[in-house]
Amino acid sequence: MDRQQRRAERAVKRVALGSLTGAVLLSGALVYVPWPWLNGPPPPAPGPAGRAMAAADTGAPASPADLSALIKERGAWLRRHPEDDAAWAVLGSAYVERGRATADSTDYPKAESALRRSLAVRPAETGNTAALLGLAALANARHDFGAARKWAEEVREREPERWTVYPVLVEAYSGLGDYKNAGTALEKLKKLRPGSLARTVAARVYWDRGWREDASVAVGDAVAYADTPALEADCLRRLADLQWERGEPQDALVRYEAALRLDPALHQALAGRARALVALDRTDEALRVYGELVAKTPLPEYLLELGELYEARGADDDALAQYRLLRDRLSRDAAQGVNQALVLGLFEADHGDSAEAVRQLKAEWNRHKSIDVADALGWALHRNGDDKQAVPFARKATEQGRRSALFAYHRGEIERTLGLDGPARSHLAEATRTNPYFSPLRARAIEYALAALGDPPPGGPEEIDPPWWAPQYQPVQKPRKPAKPGKPGKPSKRAEPTKPAEPTKPAEPAKPADPTALPKPGVSPPAAPAPKPGAGSPGQAGSSSSGAVDAADQPGDGEPKDGDHGPGHEELQH
Repeated sequence: MDRQQRRAERAVKRVALGSLTGAVLLSGALVYVPWPWLNGPPPPAPGPAGRAMAAADTGAPASPADLSALIKERGAWLRRHPEDDAAWAVLGSAYVERGRATADSTDYPKAESALRRSLAVRPAETGNTAALLGLAALANARHDFGAARKWAEEVREREPERWTVYPVLVEAYSGLGDYKNAGTALEKLKKLRPGSLARTVAARVYWDRGWREDASVAVGDAVAYADTPALEADCLRRLADLQWERGEPQDALVRYEAALRLDPALHQALAGRARALVALDRTDEALRVYGELVAKTPLPEYLLELGELYEARGADDDALAQYRLLRDRLSRDAAQGVNQALVLGLFEADHGDSAEAVRQLKAEWNRHKSIDVADALGWALHRNGDDKQAVPFARKATEQGRRSALFAYHRGEIERTLGLDGPARSHLAEATRTNPYFSPLRARAIEYALAALGDPPPGGPEEIDPPWWAPQYQPVQKPRKPAKPGKPGKPSKRAEPTKPAEPTKPAEPAKPADPTALPKPGVSPPAAPAPKPGAGSPGQAGSSSSGAVDAADQPGDGEPKDGDHGPGHEELQH
C-alpha cells in the first residue's frame, strides 16, 4: 500500500511539473522556462500572470496587460529570491515579448539585464538553456539575426528535441537569408510540435519561397486549430496579410476587423486595416486609423506608411511631420540596441540622403543577406545613380521566389533607367498584377513608367528584349555559322564559298538561270550526285559530285548557309 501511495505521489508530481512548465511567446517563438515554485510558493491563482503563462504554454500569444502582470509578479518574487535563475529567465523573456507586442524598445535593455543575470546565477554549461533561448529571441527582436542564430544553435546542440528553439531558428535563418536552413528548422518544428504555431511559421517560410497557395492553406489550418481568442486573432491577421499581399483588400479587411474584435490591441491588424481602407478609397477613414495606430504603436514602418500617404495626397507638411517623428523613433530604437538599417535605408533612399542609404544598406548586407536587404540595397543604389550595381541585387530579391509588388516595381524602374524596356515593362506589369494597391505613392509612378515605355515593338520574340532570367541584358544576336571543316589534312570545299572548285570534267555553259524556274518552297530540287570521299561533309545540299557549288545555290549575305541549323539553341546562348 505504501508503494502504491508513493507511486501516486510521483504521478501527481509529474502532472504538476507538466502543468507548471511555461513558455513565453517571442514573435512566433516559444522560450521554454520551468516554473521555480516546486520548492517554493504554489503556482499563482488564475489571473493575468497565470493567463500569460498558460497562453504561452499552449503556443498562444499573451496580451500586453497579462505580460505586464507577469513582469510585476516575477519582480516581486525576485526581490525576495535573487538567486532564482529560472525566475530571471521568465522575467527577461516576458520583457522581450512585451516589447515586441507594444513596439516599445525600452523593454529590451531590461530583458537583456534579466537574462544575463540568470546566466550569472546559473551558467549555460550547467543547463541554463532557458536564458540562452531568451537571448536568442531578444536578438531577433533587435534584428541581430547573427547573434540570434548563435544563441539558438547552442541551445539546439544541447537539447535537440526542445521544440521551442526551432521557431527562433526559423526567424534567425530567414533574417540572414539562409532559407534552406530555415526550411530544415521548420520541418523539425512540424515533427516535434504540430499545431497552430507550426502552421503560422510554415506560412511565412512558404511565402518566401513563392508558394502562395501553400501559405494560405497553412494559415487557414492555423485558424481552425487556434484554441484561444488571442491565438485566433493572430492567425486571422496573418491570413489577412497574405490576402493583402495578393492584392485582395476587401477580403483582407474582413479578416483584419475580425482579428481586432478578438484582440483590439493587435497593432499588426490595425495597420493592415488602414492599408486595406486606403486601397478601397476610404482614405479619410484610413487616416483616422493610422492616427490611432501611430499614437499607440509608433513603429518606424507605420510612420513611413502614413507619411507617404500624406505625400500621395499632396499634404507635404503633414508628410514632413511624420518623417520627423520617424527619424526620432529610429534614433530612440538605435539607443536601445535595435537595428533599423532596413527601414532607415528605404526612407533615406526615397526621402532623404541616397548616399547615406547606400552606406547603411551595404553594411546591413554584410550582416544579413536576406532578400529584403537585397531589394532595399538595389533600390538605394538606383536612387544614388548607380544602376549597373543595382541590377544584381534587384535580381536576387525577385528570383528567390517571393511574389512582392514592391520588389517587382523596384526592379522594373532600375531596368527602365538602363534602357531595358522589355524586362522593365514585364516587371512593372508584374507589380500591378501582384498587388496594385501596395503603395499609394508608387501607383502613379508605375502608371507613368508604363505609359512612357509604351507597347512592345511588333515582330514577335525576335524583336523584344530578353526575359528577366537571361544571364545578361543584351539583345540576342544571330551570328553567322562558320563553314564545317573537311577531313583532316584536306581543306574543306565549303571553306571558301565564293571560290568554286574546279569541276572534274568540262561542262557545257549553263544558260542564265530563270528566276521563275527556281524550285518553289516545299518542292524538292533534283537530287544531286553523291559527293566523292573528301569532297565535303555527307548530306550537304547543293554539292555536286566534284564538290562544286551552283551559283543559284550560293547563300546571299545575311542568309543561313547550307549546313546551318537555322535559329536553334546555339543562337540563344548569351
